[in-house]
Amino acid sequence: MLFNTASFFLFLAVVLALFYMIPRTGRRFLLLVASYFFYASWNPKFLLLLFVLTAIDYTAGRWLEAMPPGRRRKAVLIFSLAANLGLLGFFKYYNFLASNLALALGRPAGSFFLDVILPLGISFHTFQSMSYVVDVYRGQQAAIRNPLDYALFICFFPQLVAGPIVRARAFFGDLYHWKRPTSEQLTSGVTQLVLGLMKKMAFADVFARVADTYFGDIAGHPGALAAWSGVIAFGLQIYFDFSGYTDMAIGMARLLGFHFPENFRRPYLSASITEFWRRWHISLSTWLRDYLYIPLGGNRHGALMTYRNLLITMLLGGFWHGASWNFLIWGGYHGGLLAAERFTGADRPARLWSYPFRAAATFGLAMIGWVFFRAPDLPASLQILGRMFHGPAGQMLFAPWHLLLIALALTGAFIEEHLNAFRRLSAGPAWAWTTAVAAMLFTIELFGVTDVSIPFIYFQF
Repeated sequence: MLFNTASFFLFLAVVLALFYMIPRTGRRFLLLVASYFFYASWNPKFLLLLFVLTAIDYTAGRWLEAMPPGRRRKAVLIFSLAANLGLLGFFKYYNFLASNLALALGRPAGSFFLDVILPLGISFHTFQSMSYVVDVYRGQQAAIRNPLDYALFICFFPQLVAGPIVRARAFFGDLYHWKRPTSEQLTSGVTQLVLGLMKKMAFADVFARVADTYFGDIAGHPGALAAWSGVIAFGLQIYFDFSGYTDMAIGMARLLGFHFPENFRRPYLSASITEFWRRWHISLSTWLRDYLYIPLGGNRHGALMTYRNLLITMLLGGFWHGASWNFLIWGGYHGGLLAAERFTGADRPARLWSYPFRAAATFGLAMIGWVFFRAPDLPASLQILGRMFHGPAGQMLFAPWHLLLIALALTGAFIEEHLNAFRRLSAGPAWAWTTAVAAMLFTIELFGVTDVSIPFIYFQF
């Protein structure tokens, strides 16, 4: 069930109605059953995989808490992490590694391929589960006693497929100290849910058509204007698509009395790539910082080690996104930019006079990175980059109404950045947020792609 379909909203309405109708003691079980039903609607065969990973990490957490420090305790941690990374690696990276091995041996790329289907959301729930086990090992999280509670933490349907990655202490704090949402929280939940739907249908899916037109026929769209408009269209698509999903997830969770962390904070207003990663996919950025960058040494051992740690972290972050050399290059590109900004001091906040220039440069650098993220392979990426910076102008792929959408989005971003309009709206009078919700629904009706359901980009990760 895609979040932007009628069947999902029917499912959500039934869950919400039952959640507030039944006694409080039965609500956790309802959410667990609903979450497994949601997951099974995609491919019920992978429920067994979800059960296995849940059982491994639940058991590991209990053992880690009971064991004294020593080799046996570290062995339990290693076993849990190896199980998670091993299953993730098999499903996500086997064919990539097999194709490179075959080419190294001089054989056809598909010689060792297996018909492997990537389980839905495995990258996200694996990272979430691993963070729990590591936190228990560090003594930062108590082991969960009830296996059903832990299972709900792993499979909670609003964020199961594509995050945000929720830390155990935050989720179980809400679960064990649940409070009925206030009217303001319900209002903000509905508003954020509709906002996410608008981002997806009226912005992401519209720009997806432009991006698909270009990347589906690169040779048929020569020139720098075509290249830049195709790449920018994808940059806008992936932002509105992913932030739209997480807005919907956060809004749904709030309606159920849970509080998910903010995952996007207007990243295209950033004045540096360092700031960009503080605003983009925040739950993944902080996960990589806390469980990879800092354990590698962070910035504690001098400048060269800091640059190394940034590069390793972003390389692995890129590879997490997908099994291809393009994702590795994308991660390394961002790691190199982060290191360069640290070296030159460009990671410092921009001054008022320099902000427009730095924001424009940061946006351009982010767009260059998206070429590797979206292009099918490295030769196509290099071809697109060549056209972006060399050759005839060509024809822009944006229609005037696309530019109107971009202007509306940029205006809304600046208003939210400086006036915190969303929070004020949710706390304001009923007529204000009702008008805002109606305006967003009208925008979906006016611009939205409603004739086909375009999958969320991060569902493939």
